[in-house]
Amino acid sequence: MATTSLFRLIRSRFHIDRCFSSASQNFGPPPIVPQRRVVVTGLGMVTPLGCGVETTWKRLVQGDCGIRALSPEDLKMNGFDREMQVHTFDQLPSKIAAVVPCGTKPGEFNEDLWQNSKDRPIARFIGYALCSTDEALKDANWFPAEHDKRERTGVSIGGGIGSISDILDAAQMICEKRLRWLSPFFVPRILINMAAGHVSIKYGFQGPNHAAVTACATGAHSIGDAARMIQFGDADVVVAGGTESSIDALSIAGFCRTRALTTSYNSSPNEASRPFDCDRDGFVIGEGAGVMVLEELEHAQKRGAKIYAEIRGYGMSGDAHHITQPHSDGKGAILAMTRALKQSGLHPDQVDYVNAHATSTPLGDMVEAKAIKSIFFDDSTSRALAFSSTKGATGHLLGAAGAVEAIFAVLAMYHGIAPLTLNLNHPDSIFLDGFMPLTSSKEMPIRAVLSNSFGFGGTNASLLFTAAP
Repeated sequence: MATTSLFRLIRSRFHIDRCFSSASQNFGPPPIVPQRRVVVTGLGMVTPLGCGVETTWKRLVQGDCGIRALSPEDLKMNGFDREMQVHTFDQLPSKIAAVVPCGTKPGEFNEDLWQNSKDRPIARFIGYALCSTDEALKDANWFPAEHDKRERTGVSIGGGIGSISDILDAAQMICEKRLRWLSPFFVPRILINMAAGHVSIKYGFQGPNHAAVTACATGAHSIGDAARMIQFGDADVVVAGGTESSIDALSIAGFCRTRALTTSYNSSPNEASRPFDCDRDGFVIGEGAGVMVLEELEHAQKRGAKIYAEIRGYGMSGDAHHITQPHSDGKGAILAMTRALKQSGLHPDQVDYVNAHATSTPLGDMVEAKAIKSIFFDDSTSRALAFSSTKGATGHLLGAAGAVEAIFAVLAMYHGIAPLTLNLNHPDSIFLDGFMPLTSSKEMPIRAVLSNSFGFGGTNASLLFTAAP
């Protein structure tokens, strides 16, 4: 008992001494982080226009469309009988989608190669991320063998929804009293951060491992966050982007219930996604992935890497207004764009092309158009900014949209071609006096581009890229 009391007394005095010591000790400010510039050295994508950057870009600028009619088999209801699949399909008001073409031919997504692993079965959104990452890393020629280089390479790949079809199949197992047969891979298949996890595991990257989940702004936030990691010194290279596979019965039904999807063009899928057009009535759900390799400038130059662009600005904001709709004044979009501009050090009249978020919804497109006009087309500006929405060709890729469209913006600058807005036959009334989205792809010198992404919950992100230094 005496020993215990003595121990308690010593511990009490030691605690008091530590408190006095901590209170009097001044650590000073943390170390100053040197300014580090971030560039893009690799690109990879899987989209409804095809598998691969070259295939997708070629089809985009020539005006092709990746939207098609759906069938009951597209709904991924593997745990249900045929009668239930057909019944569910018949109940869906929207029966079209922007589907990734699958197969073994060039430009097609090979499911057996990227998804159907016997050792480690993975969800489709993860397979899209792995395929896009493989292309981006080959493009960047970045496969480090040295341990220290792998420790300085991070992954920042997010998603919007994950694998809803797996959840639906699991729920069916409960109804059929077969829950004990649930796959041990169920949870790893549905977790959104598993896309980044699988990339990290496959290539041995031990830097930051990050997965943003910000609805339709996910891809942009993932790239912007990755740039900050490099700027702050957490990594020298980061694989960044977004991925999504949400063409399933429950996701389509859910978006239909919010009245977000188009329902007037089931018989003419190629005309369904029509950003900024008077006849738009909702977005077309799509799937795919986009991945960039971001790298610290001196690191890239030292190893002789090809540099596509520099990321100069990353603006974020919140609407603080409504769970699905932006405020009519477009303040959230304006804040995101102006913050990206401020960080970049550029004036609005130095931006040559804007890839708009415009999804083909009546309110969203109008609000963004107003926001773009207020920043880039004021009374003192006579220049004609090129801007477009590429969702007429790809549909809305949700969590992957921001990454895929950031790649489009970078490619527009790299190739000197601003892509068109598909199906813009009757422009909204706001467009006049030189303020008009592109209706055909345009060859032009492009030195700075902005890419917008806005999501449910009022989350907004804008990325600003400039030509390679």
